[in-house]
Amino acid sequence: MEPLTVILGFGVFPQEHTCDGADRSPSITVFGARAPYLAFIMEDLDAPGGIFTHWILWNVPVTEKIPGDLPAEGALSEPAGAVQGTNDFGTVGYRGPCPLRGESHRFLFRVYGFSRPLDLAPGADRVAFGRAIGDAIREYGEAVAAYGRAAEVAPSRC
Repeated sequence: MEPLTVILGFGVFPQEHTCDGADRSPSITVFGARAPYLAFIMEDLDAPGGIFTHWILWNVPVTEKIPGDLPAEGALSEPAGAVQGTNDFGTVGYRGPCPLRGESHRFLFRVYGFSRPLDLAPGADRVAFGRAIGDAIREYGEAVAAYGRAAEVAPSRC
């Protein structure tokens, strides 16, 4: 398997990509891709119930820059032919970090290069995605970013 270089442009999520902001998907830069298709999965490594999927995106025509602020739709017109799956919130598309107040979590972006498009319907979940990637993976890279939410502070009594 060949390596991919994945660059998020941040080590700590900007608020606009979280539940405390606009909850917009980030743009992602990928270097070294030679396979014709890319796929992404973003997972919370520190979720209380185990790994929690925030975003699944596949059949992205190879490019160095995946645009941010993708709409919450299964089949995307831009990037042309790209498809999004159902996250563990039960919705299609990106849902940003939203740990409990007072907690900080790590979020892993896994990026795969594929020799062929994945035969998955829009809205497929992480299990279906995992089954579909099988022997099609040619390249792989990852990046990690963190996000923490401040603990709520009780108002002072004067």
